[in-house]
Amino acid sequence: GLNFLIPILDRIRYVQSLKEIVINVPEQSAVSLDNVTLQIDGVLYLRIMDPYKASYGVEDPEYAVTQLAQTTMRSELGKLTLDKVFRERESLNANIVDAINQASDYWGIKCLRYEIKDIHVPPKVREAMQMQVEAERRKRAMVLESEGTRESAINVAEGQKQSQILASEGEKAEQINKAAGEANAILAKAKARGEAIRLVADALTQQHGDSAASLSIAEQYVSAFSKLAQESNTILLPTNTGDVSSMVSQAMGIYSTLTKTLPQKIPSVAPALESQTDPKYSDTENQTQS
Repeated sequence: GLNFLIPILDRIRYVQSLKEIVINVPEQSAVSLDNVTLQIDGVLYLRIMDPYKASYGVEDPEYAVTQLAQTTMRSELGKLTLDKVFRERESLNANIVDAINQASDYWGIKCLRYEIKDIHVPPKVREAMQMQVEAERRKRAMVLESEGTRESAINVAEGQKQSQILASEGEKAEQINKAAGEANAILAKAKARGEAIRLVADALTQQHGDSAASLSIAEQYVSAFSKLAQESNTILLPTNTGDVSSMVSQAMGIYSTLTKTLPQKIPSVAPALESQTDPKYSDTENQTQS
């Protein structure tokens, strides 16, 4: 309200500013929960809310708040390990502000915020922290490298697996196609052979068919001996190899014997004719006759 001052008797004793005040908290040492000595300082932001309490409740409000901030900071640091001090600076600042406000309420002062400026650790601890960081980075690098190697090995193995599967499928298809081709070839040969036998059987039933068959057998008989002489160093020959007419007569005699003994099986003569043209069989027959 309105106040009157009597000169000489009255004078203004305290003048308090209601503006926000910034106070630098001096650096101090503190011990963390894991027994690491730290050097830490900060900045305190406060405002006088009640000038009367600030004037008559405490002798020096700024000094009192500064000392309270230092003691509170040491107390809060003692609850945290070194790693948590670096990770939880915001939480640490908030705890210091709450602790200061609980005590400074009687002084008419309110702490708006507190900020930690610098945290200094001993040189050996700093070196250990640096080594820990480097080890952690090397560990991550090794993990990433091993993961890359594993992925590469998996990709290579998967590629080999797919390659083997495709190769086996291709081989399987090739074998199937080859088997199908061989089956078709055998079937075609069988059909051609059957048709040839049928034609031979029909020809034998015609007039002079026996004479033509005898002549064909004789030609095949002589041709077989000629091939044996060209393709092999060791051959079997009958005793009268020098007499070609005798060989022809012998072949025609074999055919005449077959036609007389098996007249009812003329359609199956062709396979027998082929077997009779074998020189080995003729040689055996000659030995039997002799």
